[in-house]
Amino acid sequence: MASIRKRGSSWQAQVRREGYSPVSKTFASKADAQAWARDQERTIDRAESPTPTRELKGLTVADLLCRYRDIVTPSKRGAEPERYRLGTLLAHQIAKVPLSKLSPASAAKYRDDRLALVQPGTVRRELAILQHCFALAKREWGIPLPCNPVLEIKLPDTAKARSRRLAQDDLTKLLDALKSNTAWYLRPLISLAVETGMRRGELLSIRWQDVNRKARTVSILKTKNGHPRTIPLTPKALETLSGLPWTSEYVFPVSPNAVRLAWERLRKRAGVQELRLHDLRHEAVSRFFEMGLTTPEVALISGHRDPRMLSRYTHLRPEKVAEKLAKATIG
Repeated sequence: MASIRKRGSSWQAQVRREGYSPVSKTFASKADAQAWARDQERTIDRAESPTPTRELKGLTVADLLCRYRDIVTPSKRGAEPERYRLGTLLAHQIAKVPLSKLSPASAAKYRDDRLALVQPGTVRRELAILQHCFALAKREWGIPLPCNPVLEIKLPDTAKARSRRLAQDDLTKLLDALKSNTAWYLRPLISLAVETGMRRGELLSIRWQDVNRKARTVSILKTKNGHPRTIPLTPKALETLSGLPWTSEYVFPVSPNAVRLAWERLRKRAGVQELRLHDLRHEAVSRFFEMGLTTPEVALISGHRDPRMLSRYTHLRPEKVAEKLAKATIG
C-alpha cells in the first residue's frame, strides 16, 4: 500500500508491497505524490516492477551453477571440459553472490579477475556458460532474475586466429623426443593428426569397425558439429592404422586427459612448447590445399560446413604458391 506523509514543506510518497523492495519519492505537492504512488502500484500490478527480492535472497549464483552442472552439462558432448570450467566459476567469489544482489558489476569483476590469470578466449568460454545458466534459470527454471548480467558487460576481445604451422624440423623434434617409455599411442596419433586433420576427440572416437581398409576411409560418428563424416585416408594414414595393435574396440583406448598430459610432456622435451596438438589440424588442412584439393574436397575431410571457418584453418606457405606460379609461367 502507498503512504503519503507531509515532511516540512514537501510530501513524501512511499509504496510497499510484499516481496518487493520499498520505493519512495518526495514531491512539492500532495497531488503529485498521490499520482506517482498510483503509477507505482499499477506498475507492480502489471508485473513491470523490479523483481521480487524475497525469492532471490535465498539463492546464490552457486545454486544455479550446481543445478546447471547436474542437469545440463551431462548431456553435452564437451561435458568434461565444461565441468572443469564450472569448477572455476564455483571457486570464484561470484558463486557466493545472492541472486538478489546480482548485477553486471558481478560479472565484470569475474571477467577482470580471470583476465589477470588466463587468456581472453578462456574467459569468453567461461562467461558463455554463465550466460547460458542465467538464461535457463530465467526462461525455464522460474527464477525471476531481473536481467542476464553477462549480456550487459563487454566480453574480452576474440583471440586472433592462430597461423602456426609445423616448421621444417618440428615434426622431427617431436618424433626424436619420443622415448621407449613414452605413451605408445603418441607417435601414431601425431601421424594421423597430420595426415587426416582430425581433432583429438575424433581420433580417440575411432573404432576398428569404422575403418574400411578396402575403401581407404574411416567413419567418424562423433564430431564437434554433430554431423558424422567419412574421411578418405592417405597411404601413410592407412599404413599407420595397419601398424597398430588391435587390443580394444577403439583404435586409441585412452582418455583425452591422458593424451593432453602426454602431449604436454612431449612438446616440452622436444622444445616446441608453443606448438599445440590442435595446430596439427591446421597443418593438415593447409597441406590438403597445397596438394591441389578443392575447397569441397578439403571440407569433406575436415568437416567444416562454413567456408569462412575453413579459411581460418588454411595457412598456405608463400613459397609453395610461388612454385605453382613458376610452373604456370613456364607452361
